[in-house]
Amino acid sequence: MTMHHDTPPAAVIPAQAGIQRRASGVRAKPGMTRILLLVLALVCLLPAAFAATDGKAVVAEIARRGDAAVAAYAPDKRLATGAEFSKLYFDVFEGAGMELDLGIKSPGLKTEIEVLFGLVNGKAMRGVPPAELDASWQALRARLLDAAALYDGADSSGFWPVFAQSLLILLREGAEAMLVVAALAAYLRRAGGADRLWVIYAGAGIAVPLSLLTGWALTGVLQAAGASRAVIEGVTMIFAAGVLGCVSFWLFSKSEARRWQAWIAGQIDTALSNGSLFALGGAACLAVYREGAETVLFYHALATGSTGQMPAIAAGMAAAAALLAAGVVTFRLAAMRIPYPLFFGTTAVLLYGMSIVFMGQGIVELQAAGHIGAFHLPGIPQVSWLGLAPTLQGTGTQAAMLLLPVLAWLWLRFRPATA
Repeated sequence: MTMHHDTPPAAVIPAQAGIQRRASGVRAKPGMTRILLLVLALVCLLPAAFAATDGKAVVAEIARRGDAAVAAYAPDKRLATGAEFSKLYFDVFEGAGMELDLGIKSPGLKTEIEVLFGLVNGKAMRGVPPAELDASWQALRARLLDAAALYDGADSSGFWPVFAQSLLILLREGAEAMLVVAALAAYLRRAGGADRLWVIYAGAGIAVPLSLLTGWALTGVLQAAGASRAVIEGVTMIFAAGVLGCVSFWLFSKSEARRWQAWIAGQIDTALSNGSLFALGGAACLAVYREGAETVLFYHALATGSTGQMPAIAAGMAAAAALLAAGVVTFRLAAMRIPYPLFFGTTAVLLYGMSIVFMGQGIVELQAAGHIGAFHLPGIPQVSWLGLAPTLQGTGTQAAMLLLPVLAWLWLRFRPATA
């Protein structure tokens, strides 16, 4: 049936009612629950490839070599110093498994150390005065010593400490992916496309084996070839940020009431065309993949350092999966009761906020790997869960992304109302 754009607004009411009946008439498939269970089952099948990390020994090695590198530094020898700090990050901090292990013990401290590695490396490569490089190195050294102190604490291999770590790993890594997938699924239901939810769940489902394969490869294959987890994670985060940004702008364009009425009246089939569905499925896939590989690595590291505590790990994973599933249900029920324009606007803001966080985190990873420069901005706080770091490159990019919605609003506000 063909409908025209000039349908009176009164006709939108029965159209909306029909769409609501269509969405509610399709039995919900427990897609996210199945995905979570698949992750829990398959994570345990990959062979362990980590040795227990001796954090104190790793920090002692970095401190010894870092002190020597800074002492021998001169602006005309900047390449040698920069190369040494790159080796300290790749071969020692990341290669010995401390990056991963510290990500379990203190994610914020791990991110701060990555940012400081990027700053030291960037300053060395720019040939800054020796005193400036030494100040940045001392800041990194102090945080590394704080990390080493985490390995002096009481035994954390009891049931409840391991249970808590296992619970937090899956909650922390799964919450972002759950929000993205749940928001996209709710969008399809509200748009009358409940029968096409399989695209969202297929995208997330494809990401599961890809995550597992990436986690396996990163335990040895890619590292043996000289690849870095930081590079892969950074590129994936930035790519995911771009996809989520595009999807959120599309949703934002539908949040205005008159444009929503025109769209709902006659363009559902066009809006849910193969191209749009591919974008939604791709966003779901990237969101799950972005978290999945790191989740696999974290659980392997936890299992290796907690011998005999598999029941605690499994219990923590199950509890986290239950909480995430409850979050999906709650999100779905709330989303179905929000007015259409508010729902589209809120979903767009949520997804765009996630894209800003992903962009910041991706830049931090690539700075730590030495692929993006790091110019320090004094006074900017380090907020790891927002992807905010005190560097010009990261903060500047996130600030620019914050301006884009303003420009988009101005474009929607003043463009001709013919769409």
